[in-house]
Amino acid sequence: MEVQIVEKKGKNVDEAVKAALDELECAIEDVSIEVLEEPSKGILGLVGKKPAVVRVSLVKKPEEEVRQVVEDLLNRMKIDYQINQVECESGRVRVNIIGKDMGLLIGRKGETLNAVQYIIGLIINRQREERIRVLLDVEDYRKKREESLEALALRLSDKVKKTKKNVVMRPMSSQERRIVHTILQADPQITTFSLGDEPNRKVVISLKK
Repeated sequence: MEVQIVEKKGKNVDEAVKAALDELECAIEDVSIEVLEEPSKGILGLVGKKPAVVRVSLVKKPEEEVRQVVEDLLNRMKIDYQINQVECESGRVRVNIIGKDMGLLIGRKGETLNAVQYIIGLIINRQREERIRVLLDVEDYRKKREESLEALALRLSDKVKKTKKNVVMRPMSSQERRIVHTILQADPQITTFSLGDEPNRKVVISLKK
């Protein structure tokens, strides 16, 4: 998670904290507060007077980081959009976008969407120790595609069991190949592997020997 830290001074702790929250543009429930120095009135309220000093830390969640990057990038692209869903699970953040002319963002066979997703992933992970997988979706295009691929993989695995012959699927992206490998890995009778070179790499479904 990204951590932003600021130190602020004030006549009292509350004033110093408020200054920090204003700079971080967040609410008090989103931060942790460390009081570095309590305010001191000094001698006769004048000599040696010291302000309060606080250190305020904002921990930004992965989904918040991804959402901000997506918004910044799509705004630069001048796309009319809305983010209607952001989910974070097992180190993967899925963002679903809706709006006008979403076909332009998807592109031919999802190529534009893949390129935008790749750029967002680079931006998010360039200074992170723990990598975040970003899945950018448009009107559930990827979700529907994933469900379709899973169904196809299961049908083809049944065909392999009946015919005892390997099935070679059409060329797919690494992300699509991962979907096929994942859905079939629990089948004790079936094994899968990839064959060929990009961009014509294919998944082969075969019986376990």
